[in-house]
Amino acid sequence: MQRKPVIGVMGGSTVSSKVTREAYELGQQIAKNGWVLLNGGRDAGVMRASAEGAKSKNGLTLGILMGASKHQANPYIDIPICTNMGDARNVINVLSSDIIVACPGSAGTLSEIALALKNNKTVISLHTPVPSVIEEYESAGQFILVHSVSECIEEIEAWLNESQLKI
Repeated sequence: MQRKPVIGVMGGSTVSSKVTREAYELGQQIAKNGWVLLNGGRDAGVMRASAEGAKSKNGLTLGILMGASKHQANPYIDIPICTNMGDARNVINVLSSDIIVACPGSAGTLSEIALALKNNKTVISLHTPVPSVIEEYESAGQFILVHSVSECIEEIEAWLNESQLKI
């Protein structure tokens, strides 16, 4: 039996309504494809919206929480993982994901992008600005900038096919 791909969705806790709508749609598409959605699990922004979208299509959601209480998880998280690690939990977010989708956010999202690149994970950037330090990863195909959820899903599918991930 193969395991399901784990798609890490990283992004801000305070985001625009456009980003919220896209995160919701991204979650729906992840679930429709039978993939597992992993995020920071909090009841805010990209984390809540992507999990809610996945649950609307009966997807499986995994939340890596900053604190020690499962009550910190948003209501759309199936499996809350309590770390009591604060922002250090970003390492778990990245290493437990097969591929990362970076939605707009702030320093936490940027740290997850950096950790992913440092650990040879592919990052698909959905409208997330690219600092110049990331350009070398973009030219090597490890950092991919997209402009829509459908383009994001296409890139995930291409990466899964190309990597021949035994899941």
